Amino acid sequence: QVQLVESGGGSVQAGGSLRLSCAASGTIFSINDMGWYRQAPGKQRELVAAITSGGSTNYADSVKGRFTISRDNAKNTVYLQMNRLKPEDTAVYYCNAEIKIVRVKNYWGQGTQVTVSS
Repeated sequence: QVQLVESGGGSVQAGGSLRLSCAASGTIFSINDMGWYRQAPGKQRELVAAITSGGSTNYADSVKGRFTISRDNAKNTVYLQMNRLKPEDTAVYYCNAEIKIVRVKNYWGQGTQVTVSS
């Protein structure tokens, strides 16, 4: 059984920083892409940032220059460093990973709330 466990969400004032972590556990052969998505109330889930197993990254335009995604392949963990947070960054943030056990499947974390007050 594979699980993605997120941590690091919380409440912060505008301009502040938070760091999200997501650790994959279970019987894992390999992990391909990992990423962070977010969903604000009344809105669709959207990609925030993604990172390949080789370290190539991709960001939503709205977070470029403020957020940094990274991963530790030895720990099966992905991070999202969020700086200069804005109220519009308020959402539930979900970790996502393409994990190969026998074949590749897509897994989601349970979500962690990030609230940015003005």
